[in-house]
Amino acid sequence: MNYDTLAGRTAVITGAASGMGAATAELLAASGAKVVLLARRADRLSELADKITANGGQALPVAVDVTDPASVTAAADRVHEVFGPVDLVVNAAGVMLPNPITDGREDEWTRMIDTNVTGALRVIRAFTGDLVAAAAEGKTADLVNISSIGAHIPFPGYAVYSATKAALTQLSTSLRTELGPKDVRVTNIEPGLTTTELGEHVASAEHAAQLDEMSAALDPLTADEIADLIAYTTSRSRHVNLRQIIVLPTRQA
Repeated sequence: MNYDTLAGRTAVITGAASGMGAATAELLAASGAKVVLLARRADRLSELADKITANGGQALPVAVDVTDPASVTAAADRVHEVFGPVDLVVNAAGVMLPNPITDGREDEWTRMIDTNVTGALRVIRAFTGDLVAAAAEGKTADLVNISSIGAHIPFPGYAVYSATKAALTQLSTSLRTELGPKDVRVTNIEPGLTTTELGEHVASAEHAAQLDEMSAALDPLTADEIADLIAYTTSRSRHVNLRQIIVLPTRQA
């Protein structure tokens, strides 16, 4: 599909070192947007930026840790210095660490909350002023949060991960009441089983086996398919907000 209406926009994508974030950055850049690549792995960002540039796009790699407020602030300063204000933000950074709640893994709870919820909030805080200003000038302005079907459907061992995604879904809903009247669109996307690096974070052999079995049975979505959905959503007319999107493999109930 052609997404030429994205040409000339400036997009910030977190989690851009792999998976949905990387795929989204590539597609938005191919559609004419300038893209800012945010993630912790500077080497992966540089490789992706080189690939985008080689294909005629514009990309700025900025290493950032969304769990560190100073790192996010420094990244935002760098973005504004090089590309100026942005009008599209995609929060794709996330971590999934399933374990039974009885394991009491506070280290994992903290990592998921700091990345999936507080990290998203830090990025939103850093760029909301840009989005509001862009909308006030009559431009299209988008905030896209990548949640999960886990926000609604319980999976044993995923209680804290699902709670963080439910929080992100509710955050998107509430932000819509604040930003919608200012013509900033807020979209919450909840993918089902998708092939990304999230599964590589799983340390439990039992949960890893469960994911493998689900993948074999359900024909999971790909990162490119989620990127396509994000590009479609953000390329609509500025008064059209696809506010909540649940996307599942056809075989996933």
